[in-house]
Amino acid sequence: MKNLLTSVLSLALAASLLTGCGTGSNNGNGTGKDNAKDTAAVTPQPTDNSYGLRDNIEDGAILHCFSWSFKTIEESLEDIAMAGYSAIQTSPINACYDGGNAGMDLYGQGKWYYHYQPTDWTIGNYQLGTREEFISLCEAADEYGIKVIVDVAPNHTTTTTDAISQDFLDAVGGLDNMYHSDGKTSIVDYTDRTQCTLRAVGGLYDVNTENPDFQDYFIAFLNDCIACGADGFRYDTAKHIGLEDDPQDNKKQKNNFWDRVTTEVDKADELFLYGEVLQDGGERIADYIEKIGATTASAYGERVRASFTTAVMKADLLTDFRIGDAEPNVVTWVESHDNYTGDGTAKTVDNEEIKLAYAFITARAEGTPLFFSRPYGATSDNMWGTFNKIGMAGDNLYKDDVVVAANRFRNAMAGLPENIFNPDNNERVVCLERGTKGLLLINADRTEYTFKVETALEDGTYVNRCDGVTEYTVKKGKLTGTLPAKGIMILCNEGFVELADPASVKVADETTSYIIGDTLDVTLVAENTAKATYSINDGESISFADGDVISIGEGAEDSEIIKLTLKGENAEGNKTCISYLFKKQGKVMAGTKIYFEKPESWGDKVSAYVYDETSYTGVKENSKWPGEAMTVEEDGTYSYTFEEEWIAPLVIFTDGTNQSNGKLEPGAEVLADKLYTVE
Repeated sequence: MKNLLTSVLSLALAASLLTGCGTGSNNGNGTGKDNAKDTAAVTPQPTDNSYGLRDNIEDGAILHCFSWSFKTIEESLEDIAMAGYSAIQTSPINACYDGGNAGMDLYGQGKWYYHYQPTDWTIGNYQLGTREEFISLCEAADEYGIKVIVDVAPNHTTTTTDAISQDFLDAVGGLDNMYHSDGKTSIVDYTDRTQCTLRAVGGLYDVNTENPDFQDYFIAFLNDCIACGADGFRYDTAKHIGLEDDPQDNKKQKNNFWDRVTTEVDKADELFLYGEVLQDGGERIADYIEKIGATTASAYGERVRASFTTAVMKADLLTDFRIGDAEPNVVTWVESHDNYTGDGTAKTVDNEEIKLAYAFITARAEGTPLFFSRPYGATSDNMWGTFNKIGMAGDNLYKDDVVVAANRFRNAMAGLPENIFNPDNNERVVCLERGTKGLLLINADRTEYTFKVETALEDGTYVNRCDGVTEYTVKKGKLTGTLPAKGIMILCNEGFVELADPASVKVADETTSYIIGDTLDVTLVAENTAKATYSINDGESISFADGDVISIGEGAEDSEIIKLTLKGENAEGNKTCISYLFKKQGKVMAGTKIYFEKPESWGDKVSAYVYDETSYTGVKENSKWPGEAMTVEEDGTYSYTFEEEWIAPLVIFTDGTNQSNGKLEPGAEVLADKLYTVE
């Protein structure tokens, strides 16, 4: 039951990403070269800084720093710039509900989606950091030429209304004016625009976004973000905020939210704006593109995933953004955090498929690509990764050689038209040309592909930017060579920014976040480094070499978080940094006993549902929901005794109808001999 409910919320919440307004025209017609040749006179636009990043976000690529803290993003900025991203997107930075005892697990004791349960529209929260840390991030990003996009969620609040800020309540005229008349009733039919714009999404109460007092308060928040250095906004659940001609609430206030937030904010003409408009019926995507400037393209993402996981890449299907006649001002992705947390891409799309598919969408002239940063160490068997911590950087796939080559190719090709076709009508191979200056070729088949492809690419010798070694030749308009199975080539001689190979520091891949026992031995990895250092809890920096083993956790208390920071520098002076969050975990031993004082309104049969989602493959449970029956003690409390050893269990108490933690809340941490109560 608990897992089903959290999946429902994950599907409803989330986001995808951003606007894309590529400047080139789309010439993809399945085969034709003539259109590309007609524009051969067009030359690539110069890049805007030493990393080759684009000043216009829509011309570059965006890194979705999913649940990274402000400090983590800031310490990763040189890695991000070296990888070719022109912008980053934060998770929501507003004050939010501190569910799960303000836990910091992505999933478990605390959850990522509390980002999307606002309690106020002020900058800073316990998950990502303070307002001062956000300002520091924006200032540092500006030095690298990286833009900052803030994810905002004006459509709903937490359902725990007593957690909502009094300042916010006063500003909007109290709870009665905060929500739509039917705003606590969940949407049943998403194609019904009345339900879609005036009811609750994912069970979260629907804000009356037409209330002018709310609009004033929210615009003040946006302006504070802009003053701190934000360059744009992603509007979560945008299609659930009404357009001008959508049904009105019975309070009869104008549907003018979008008119105001796109025009009455500071620097309105300079901001990068897009709305999350998931295409599951009734979305009016063309109207939202026109009103906001850009939206997500979830249906296109679905098609891209299907094409690259099945290795059937039909050019005409990959060319069509699936938005009808709307302007192609869209953000494209292989997956968004909605997909990853809600609809199974964590298990159905692997890293190799992500790299090929991302390279394709990034090479395109239109649409702005988003790279979703999966949790660090995530696998199909462990979607929350080896650390499962809010605040940490994501998996290193965001700076893989293929991903970096695709980003730098995109930055170099801005302004050039595209041509997409299947060479030899082979739908397991797709080619994407950018004018006469660049080409991408992907072989998704399980066998190598030997080719002699007619191309508009200028004659000459090109190195494959994905490996920096393999050369290919174009002679008399023919590109020849062999591409390995599941292989990719990216060819570009003009404008491609060549940087030194970056330094890499990390912990050994098998390392996990729990310190069980007195200490944990951690193997450190340093590659292509002239020097590398580590520090614990921001203490003294100590030099290390590849393969060194250090011990952490000595003297730490149970549940204490230990921060391990690794820094590296290559011979050319390029720096890298990554921080890991470890937790000192006292095991729950067999024989441990806990107690529960049930409320008077509960029934007499009380169960304890014990589970651990973070330490095992899959979920470990003491029993399927509602768990195991508790024992009544002489003093009237209920007790539960652990029959075996657990690593990091959580517990929910229930009488079958009521439960100690909300239906979308994680359980409480297990502490020996503790008496649990319901507030």
